[in-house]
Order: sequence, then C-alpha cells, then structure tokens
Amino acid sequence: MTKAEIIDKITHFLAEIGINTKFCAIDSPTFLPGISIQKGEIWIDMEKIAYPGDLLHEAGHIAVSESEKRSIIYDNHFTDAGEEIVAILWSYAAAREIGLPLEILFHNQGYKGSSEWLIESFESKNYMGLPLLEWMGLAAGEARAKELNIAPFPKMIKWLRD
Repeated sequence: MTKAEIIDKITHFLAEIGINTKFCAIDSPTFLPGISIQKGEIWIDMEKIAYPGDLLHEAGHIAVSESEKRSIIYDNHFTDAGEEIVAILWSYAAAREIGLPLEILFHNQGYKGSSEWLIESFESKNYMGLPLLEWMGLAAGEARAKELNIAPFPKMIKWLRD
C-alpha cells in the first residue's frame, strides 16, 4: 500500500466513526510529522506526514476522551499513562478493524523502541489496559464478552467514549 492509500483507508474509517480529519498545510512544529490535533479534529499535511499509522494513535486519544472534552483537544493535551495505554490499545483494535498491518501502526520510529514488543504482546492477547477500555464501555474482555454474548476485544462495542 502507498502512503496515500493508507491515509485514505484510515481517514475513511475515522469519518465513519465520527472523528473529523482535515487535509491542510501545517506550518507550526508538531509532535508527529505532518499531524496536528486542533479542537478534536486531526489535521494532516500530506507533504510532511511521515508515518500514516500515527493517525490511528492520535485518533485513539480523541476517541477515549470524554465526549464533552473531545472538541477542546489540541496537540499539547495532557495525557496520563492510563490514557496513553488505552489510546495504543484502541489504535490496535482500529488497525485490526480496517485490516491495517501492525507494522504500519507500530512502526520502528515510534513507541520508544517498543514497537515489536507491542505487536507481540497484542498478538498474544496480552491486552494491557483492557480493564480501562472496558470501564469506558468501549470493549469487553473474554469473560465480559461471554456474559454479554458479544465478540471480545479486539472487536469494539463502540468506537467513541460517551
């Protein structure tokens, strides 16, 4: 897949679940090349984006935020360790949902050198952070899914937190 095809696949998914994206030039410095979050919307600079999989991770931060806070999220929003883990887990589920190879999401230039470890952990069903994702009402682990008669994580109950 080309970079443009990956971005197209991701942005279509995000539009379907209610996360807005905008293609535009980004002139200010950003944490991730070519990606900025402005008022809960993901801005994408096609000339500068280096790793399209990062779009899912940033979308994860938006998705796991409480609905009333989503529209005020910017690049510099504060995230705690729990939110970071849940955003990573959410992005894994999203990648699985759209058929994106995990090496695109968890690329070698990100995740503080833990990309391979994340892939191995999630593929082994070691879903750290799943209790928090369950608490948010977004997914269900094996036991809870069985009780509810639904598919367990990485299938999601819903994609956006209330």
